[in-house]
Amino acid sequence: MALRPVQVNIKAMDHPAVGRFWAAALGWRAYPGGSGLTTYVGPHGGLVWPDPVVVGIDVVPVPDARTATKNRVHLDLATTSAAHQADLVARLRALGATPADVGQGDVPWTVLADPEGNEFCVREPRAEHRGTGPIAGVVVDCADPPAMARFWGAATDWTRHRTTDDHAVLRSAADVGPYLEFRRTPGRTAAPGRVHLDLLPCPGDDQAAEVTRLKALGATDLDLGQGDVPWTCLTDPEGHEFCVLGPAH
Repeated sequence: MALRPVQVNIKAMDHPAVGRFWAAALGWRAYPGGSGLTTYVGPHGGLVWPDPVVVGIDVVPVPDARTATKNRVHLDLATTSAAHQADLVARLRALGATPADVGQGDVPWTVLADPEGNEFCVREPRAEHRGTGPIAGVVVDCADPPAMARFWGAATDWTRHRTTDDHAVLRSAADVGPYLEFRRTPGRTAAPGRVHLDLLPCPGDDQAAEVTRLKALGATDLDLGQGDVPWTCLTDPEGHEFCVLGPAH
């Protein structure tokens, strides 16, 4: 039994516009989401559910603008050279991204925000990001990266690449696609943010049984007023929200 991270859920007041931004940013395409009420961003060629081949983005409408509090989850974008990094930053700025200061100081990557203020990073070229696709990683702020790696490694079919007290990294068992990174970040709020991961059971696995297994690992129920929906909202042991999608997705 295992779950697969299949999409990053981003909340937005104008989900079609934010979806178009991310599609242009990643060189992908914006599609109507499975519910018809969201915008899914994924590679050209159509969606591949229930066995997606990438970690896509699902932009979900919400009525309220985001607050100034930094999201606990963000995307890192991959680049192949210094020139590519500079060109990508310039292109993203032209698409509506803005510089963001999250206290990063003097670093080799560039921190930006999408048109509704969700932070992301354009990383400097790294050998380990070759083959990830345009999304190098999904990055999670946390207090205890080793503990987060243990929970998420047990929750998913992704394997651990390295772990230190300050940084832990997972990637798919097939060693393809983006990394899932946990970085020690003191003082971050545990309040629900605008960005979270959605997980999907492997073919043949039962959603309810997976939810029960996650709770045994330390996950807890989360009520966001979602009502009767085919997915289950949970939080991990540090309060990061995530959803377990159902077969109807």
